Amino acid sequence: MGPLSARLLMQRGRPKSDRLGKIRSLDLSGLKLLSEHLDPKLLSRLTQLQELDLSNNQLETLPANLGLSHLRILRCANNQLGDVTALCQFPQLEELSLEGNPFLTVSDNLKVSFLLPKLRKVNGKDASSTFSQVENLNRELTSRVTAHWEKFMATRSPEEDAEKAQADFVKSAVRNVRYGPESLSEFTQWRVQMISEALVASGGTQVHETRIPERPSKATAAQEPRARLMALKRSGDVSLSLSPSKRGCPSPPAHVEGSPMGSDGSQPALDLEPLHFLQCHSKNNSPRDLETQLWACAFEPAWEEGQAGATSQTVATCGGEAVCVIDCQTGIVLHKYKAPGEEFFSVAWTALTVVTQAGHKKRWSVLAAAGLRGLVRLLHVRAGFCCGVIRAHKKAIATLCFSPTHETHLFTASYDKRIILWDVGVPNHDYEFQASSQLLTLDAASIPLRLCPVASCPEAYLLAGCEGGCCCWDVRLDQPQKRRVCEVEFVFSEGSEAPGRRVDGLAFVNEDVVDEGIVLCGDEEGNVWVYDVRHILTQQPPLPAALQAPTQLDEPTQKHGYVNRHGSVSCRKCTFTCELPEQAPRSSSSSERPGNLEFLLCLREPPKHCPKAFDLELTI
Repeated sequence: MGPLSARLLMQRGRPKSDRLGKIRSLDLSGLKLLSEHLDPKLLSRLTQLQELDLSNNQLETLPANLGLSHLRILRCANNQLGDVTALCQFPQLEELSLEGNPFLTVSDNLKVSFLLPKLRKVNGKDASSTFSQVENLNRELTSRVTAHWEKFMATRSPEEDAEKAQADFVKSAVRNVRYGPESLSEFTQWRVQMISEALVASGGTQVHETRIPERPSKATAAQEPRARLMALKRSGDVSLSLSPSKRGCPSPPAHVEGSPMGSDGSQPALDLEPLHFLQCHSKNNSPRDLETQLWACAFEPAWEEGQAGATSQTVATCGGEAVCVIDCQTGIVLHKYKAPGEEFFSVAWTALTVVTQAGHKKRWSVLAAAGLRGLVRLLHVRAGFCCGVIRAHKKAIATLCFSPTHETHLFTASYDKRIILWDVGVPNHDYEFQASSQLLTLDAASIPLRLCPVASCPEAYLLAGCEGGCCCWDVRLDQPQKRRVCEVEFVFSEGSEAPGRRVDGLAFVNEDVVDEGIVLCGDEEGNVWVYDVRHILTQQPPLPAALQAPTQLDEPTQKHGYVNRHGSVSCRKCTFTCELPEQAPRSSSSSERPGNLEFLLCLREPPKHCPKAFDLELTI
């Protein structure tokens, strides 16, 4: 499609007229228009235009001087827009559609709400809740910029050039004034610069007038609460002060200065305070729905280059028919994806580099979600749409896991007792994933419930927690077999009870996550337990007669649990066993028993004759 012509506009305009000035509605969708095809001189002749459809084109920007001052409805879905600031030229806009623009983020949604004071609907949904969020952010940012101005001016010398000082203040404010979640940093920096420039222009007297325009009373009355956000606190909770350099337990056995010591010289129990309570997976957002279960969560990878393995403060959760993306700092549900008839069991993130039709490279965070129907949905969360579906298994998918070394490789584990490795590829120019290729099939003896690449060699081995124990596979692609059985199997002793055979939690933990010698586990009652095993790790076998009593985080007054299982590790040629004491201190209530930590198995030096021996330290 080339540049627009007056004849084309009259053909596509309504009502039919031989004069552009009489057209009120214009449909320019599906013409493969580029940004340079929108001629401001031609479009400015549409003086009465109220509705414009530009969807399903290839627009990367909107010209800043289209002159459509009466426009009330604008549709720009399924384009390649990367910025929304040009929308400020449409002050009368009431309805806006931006779905399917994969490079627009939640910050752009807030910019839209700020720039268009009469906007009522965005992507078919009421815009009042977003407006309320923008209003709160703007109020706090204005207050912080004002405080920064007063501090900045107090340190300025009288001899300093005034114009340079003002420019330095704007730069300083953009660099230092922070508020709100990381996912909104683009919007907050944008607003901080605008507020700072307005403050400088007024000489520091008009900062409180830098507000977004008032909404019509009808829109204000229609405001709805945010999706199930309940930032509540328990009256009996005690806050936990964490070191700013390391979010975790104090490093054992060093004593933190100023903190009380236990009677045995150990560190005191931790007290944790919940930050937010949310019920965003309930059916129809009903607070009475206590049946829908939350099955899994995963943190989004960090966007910055050179931060392999780092995560942001944005977390995806799944349960029921919904997947939610939540900012942990504020508790705001940023996105919610629903699939009626589905029940989501697992989510996993990856970061992909895609190339636009214009040749620009963009970094995408893609979220994979799967569950009851055996389908994997690949979600472009920031743009809010599903860009691919993999029909992975005929039975339900229990868990997902992306390879840490190959960003397009996805493991899916199903109730059919199989794990499949897929190459999902990268999206095409229409931002859709093509058919995924199946690379490997791994057979398990029981249902795999958790997946974890072996930390020291993630490209070579995959560890799975299953209904009957743990299994490990060789997943190197340079091997000829495309279907494989497990290389090493972690089994339980004959005398262990049936519930203790299940491994539904599995992870390799680094020292920057929790301190060495501290083991965490959870039970079916929703409790979290902390075990101090430092004295075990520092002693040679046989193990001591008793473990230090665990700490239960949700009720710090309960300090006893027990560990009394036996465990063994076997491969095809050898078996070696590590035993724990028959009974550790136990409380009187059976409900205080930790359900998921059935035994602790530490294998420092497996027998050298074992051909499949690993240097492992496993907690189950």
